[in-house]
Amino acid sequence: MNFKKSTLPPSLWKGLIVLLICSQLGACSDSSIQKLEGAAQGTTYHISYWSKTSIDNATVANAVKNELDIIDKTLSNYRPDSVIEIFNSTENTDSQDVGAEIVKLVRIAQTVSVATQGCYDLTMKPLFDLWGFRGVAPAMPDEAVIHKLQSRIGMAKLNIIDDSHLRKQQADLKVDLSSIAQGYSVGEISHVLEQLGITDYLVEIGGELQTRGYKPDQQPWRIALERPLPGDMHMQKRITMPKDTQMAVMTSGTYNHYFDFQGQRYSHILDARNGRPIAHDLVSVTVIHEDPTIADAWDTALLCLGQKDGLLAANVAHIPALFIQQQGAELIESKSDALNTLDKITIE
Repeated sequence: MNFKKSTLPPSLWKGLIVLLICSQLGACSDSSIQKLEGAAQGTTYHISYWSKTSIDNATVANAVKNELDIIDKTLSNYRPDSVIEIFNSTENTDSQDVGAEIVKLVRIAQTVSVATQGCYDLTMKPLFDLWGFRGVAPAMPDEAVIHKLQSRIGMAKLNIIDDSHLRKQQADLKVDLSSIAQGYSVGEISHVLEQLGITDYLVEIGGELQTRGYKPDQQPWRIALERPLPGDMHMQKRITMPKDTQMAVMTSGTYNHYFDFQGQRYSHILDARNGRPIAHDLVSVTVIHEDPTIADAWDTALLCLGQKDGLLAANVAHIPALFIQQQGAELIESKSDALNTLDKITIE
């Protein structure tokens, strides 16, 4: 077995948006742009911002770190003391207080799961563990074990009691928030900046990002999408972000974490309906949306469905999405109706 390990830590495993902010696209060339960076959620974050008024960078840095710590303690599936892992480890069917943040994410995920006929599902944690995508080396599991674990999967088995409580219909149900938590985190950090009076910024966590406003020279923020091929760090598309509104860009891809076995490639994107990695030719989906949490759920969900069904689902739900298929050496792009009519951005 040949396993191609992503350069990203285990919590990411999504198609990376390459931020050429400080090089080809020149977004950080102005000395008045303040920059923060560090480690968070098993990956890295980068923040660029500026303000017409004086703002202490240390104050901003502390506020960002505090918020990231709160999010980590709530949503991280990699620390046993997080709220979500305490919920997972409590194997009963009683109502549990998980807080408004997790309930919000579950509500969004339930909507996306229904829209994708169950392809997208937060309760797939046992399957991710089985395939080994959460560890150092993946493994080809036994079909009987896959079938057995399918009985432990299903968003319908997770009930929202109220704005802060969840209940499992099945005691051993496990919830993995990694497909949606990063988008939520981007939105929360953006909110922290705005509470400090910062209205011109770019927030990026593990390649997922949101922008608002513009650079000091009045130019818009510009980002680049990575060519969705293993080891290829060239730019596929350049996106010019809007100046007058918040906008998030989230990408999910198959090319950064996979393994090869007996001539077949297995991606970390699993279809909850059969418990197996997706097998179609869609390699990347980028969703552009005003809500980063919604965008983060949908990019994974659409990639799970494949180009044909994903495009149909995006059109029904009015999701602006860019699909990239790999057919041999050729990359084929297609856009949802909502992306074709989205006039707030430029993609070239």
